[in-house]
Amino acid sequence: MQRTNFGEMACSVARTLDVIGEPWSPLVLRDVYAGFTRFEQIQADLGISRKVLTERLNHLVEQGILERRPYDRRPRFEYVLTEKGTELVDLLMVMVRWGDKWLAGQAGAPVLYRHHACGQVSSVDLRCAHCGEPMHAGDVDLLPGPGAAT
Repeated sequence: MQRTNFGEMACSVARTLDVIGEPWSPLVLRDVYAGFTRFEQIQADLGISRKVLTERLNHLVEQGILERRPYDRRPRFEYVLTEKGTELVDLLMVMVRWGDKWLAGQAGAPVLYRHHACGQVSSVDLRCAHCGEPMHAGDVDLLPGPGAAT
């Protein structure tokens, strides 16, 4: 069965889902960000099949999210985030905040994030890039952009 090509839609959410909408992709990104850079490490951590992991890694490399770098004379590679991929991890950090708030339960957050600039454990906070005020779904109006479908 062929999947819908969300990348062709005039919607930034749909286009992003075209890159990381398959459920394993964000988890692969999380692992690479956390330092699991080799196929065997990622596969062992996620318990994902080798076939599915190969497909996900190939897709993320094709999309420019990950870069494949050889680490051995044999055709073995490690995976590193590109600039595009590192920025995508910011999106995952927003997902982490939501998951910690609504799904972590009494056990609490499974991972804490220490901010390099201040040294404090914190979470991401959405703010307006123009004025610096908090920016959430109820604080904005949706307007057509230059790339809107006509």
